[in-house]
Amino acid sequence: MRTAAEVVIVGGGCMGASAAFHLARRGITDVVLVEREAVLGAGSTGRNAGGVRHQFSNEANIRLSIESIRLFERFREEVGYDIDFHQDGYLFLLSSPASVEAFRRNVAVQRACGIDVEWLDAADAARLAPGLEVDGVLGATFCARDGIADPNGVTMGFARAAQGMGVEIVRDTEVTGIDVRGGRVAGVRTSRGDIFTPVVVNAAGPYARAVGRLAGVDVPVDPYRRHIFIAQRFSGPVPPSRIMVIDFDTTFYFHREGPGVLFGMGDPTEASGFDTTVRWDFLPEVTQTAIRRLPALADASVSHAWAGLYEMSPDANPIIGAVPGVEGFYLINGFSGHGFQHSPAAGRVLADVIIGRDPGLDLAPFSIGRFAAGRPAGERYVV
Repeated sequence: MRTAAEVVIVGGGCMGASAAFHLARRGITDVVLVEREAVLGAGSTGRNAGGVRHQFSNEANIRLSIESIRLFERFREEVGYDIDFHQDGYLFLLSSPASVEAFRRNVAVQRACGIDVEWLDAADAARLAPGLEVDGVLGATFCARDGIADPNGVTMGFARAAQGMGVEIVRDTEVTGIDVRGGRVAGVRTSRGDIFTPVVVNAAGPYARAVGRLAGVDVPVDPYRRHIFIAQRFSGPVPPSRIMVIDFDTTFYFHREGPGVLFGMGDPTEASGFDTTVRWDFLPEVTQTAIRRLPALADASVSHAWAGLYEMSPDANPIIGAVPGVEGFYLINGFSGHGFQHSPAAGRVLADVIIGRDPGLDLAPFSIGRFAAGRPAGERYVV
């Protein structure tokens, strides 16, 4: 492991790997990425549903999606790795007048950004997703360029490309301290030794707050458990494509995953914590909601399940950029369940900020200072 570097990145998930790749692409190759697990992407990155969408309520997030999806579409050509990207679309089902009204406003913003989003009625939605039950659905939105990609492929693609350009990736190593002297970063301490560096990137996902404390910074990010289940052997029809269907008012979602169906739903009563064991007592509640929208799940068997952590910020918008008062300390945290899909753009934006280049994007909605200033931007499409 190097004992000095121009940049040290803490965290080897999709965000850390993307930041390393984009820094190297800009000529900053004296970079050490430190991952505490034995493999990259072992945390939230490797435990998500792989969804990629343009349909956000906040324009800043839509802009991240536009750039990220463009790169996903040409990932093999630009990064050199297969990510199994299927653009079968995202279908949002709306079952309350309030949701319909909110989505009409937000679709107007999406279309103003150049996104082709369709308004559908319940019958249209049922035709798009065979086997879907649309009782009570008042309307739906659909974007055909949304889709599903492989989180591990994206992470490993960025990481291997970065390594090929000179970035060092250190696994099974924990960052235990960040040295700050005279208001600026001087280095990091790890379980394998110290690294002198003027720049540290906090890409620690749900552990962002703990890493921030090492530098004396409170990063307002908290972890929340989310479950994913895989069902097999259905008695009724299921969509043949990998279309992602989201019942917005319940947060239940599903998509095809090989021969099975991947599905999940948030639990609004669950408190913050780092526990990623599967709560099997939560499955009946999810199933009760699931079979109302996909009746074929009623007799299906759950073959396996896992839980991961959403890294939630107070307004569900990410935190990207420099930390005022601690020169050389940068954040790429708090993506609130949407980090994987925004990792290409977020890593590029942060790399530009670090080297002093205009990122071409208004960073005010992503600034850590927005919370103290009382002007959080907010993202309402959290599922």
